Amino acid sequence: MSDAIVIIPTYNEIENIESIIRAVFSQQKDFHVLVVDDNSPDQTGNIVKGLQNEFKNRLFLVERKEKSGLGTAYIAGFKWALERSYQYLFEMDADFSHNPNDLIRLYNACANDGADISVGSRYVKGITVVNWPMSRILLSYGASRYVRLITRMRVKDSTAGFVCYKRSVLEAINLEKIEFVGYAFQIEMKFKAHKKGFKIVEIPVIFKDRTKGKSKMSGSIISEAIFGVISLKFKSLFAK
Repeated sequence: MSDAIVIIPTYNEIENIESIIRAVFSQQKDFHVLVVDDNSPDQTGNIVKGLQNEFKNRLFLVERKEKSGLGTAYIAGFKWALERSYQYLFEMDADFSHNPNDLIRLYNACANDGADISVGSRYVKGITVVNWPMSRILLSYGASRYVRLITRMRVKDSTAGFVCYKRSVLEAINLEKIEFVGYAFQIEMKFKAHKKGFKIVEIPVIFKDRTKGKSKMSGSIISEAIFGVISLKFKSLFAK
C-alpha cells in the first residue's frame, strides 16, 4: 500500500490521460493515482477504466455527473483519499504542465524535510515557465505578487496547482467551507493552511504549457482569483 496518492482532475483530457498515468507509475517511488473525471464528453473516464485492469489497486476513478470546477474536483479527491490511509496527497494537472519526475521532490520535502505543504513553484527562482505568451506570464506573476501583498503569505506562487499536502493539513482544514472553485481555490487552500501555522515550502519546477488539449482558463476564473483574495483576507480578520 502506497502512502502517497496523486489526484488528477480531468475534463476532456483523452489526449493526455493515459500518458500522464503511465508517467506517474514509472517513477521509482510507488505513487497511486486517483482520477476525478467530470463526465468528459470525450470519454476520458473510459480510458481510465480500461487501464485499471493493468494497474489494479493503484489506479482509481471518481466519476462526477458534470463539470463543477477544479476546486470541487480536488475536494472530492481529498475526501476519497482521506477515507483511506494515504499520508501524502498530491494535486497535479493531466496535461504535463507539471512534470511527474518532480513528484519525488515534493514528496521528500514533506516526508523527510519537515514541510507540511510543498508547492511546485514557478516563481521561487525567477520565472520558470515555458511556452506561455508574455501576457499570461505577466498576469500569473502579477497575480502572485498581488496575493502576497494582500495576504502577507510568503508563498511566491500561490496559484500553483502542483502541490503535496500532508494528511494532517487537510484534516485540519474544513473542506466543507472552501468557497472557491477556480484558481482562487489554490490560493484559499494555501491561505487557510498558512493561517493555521502549517509550514509551506516552495520547490522550484519548470512549468510547461500544455501541447495537447485545450486550456480551461477563463475570464470568470481570473475574476474569482482577483476578488476572492480580498474576501479571504477580510474574512480572516474577523475569524475566531
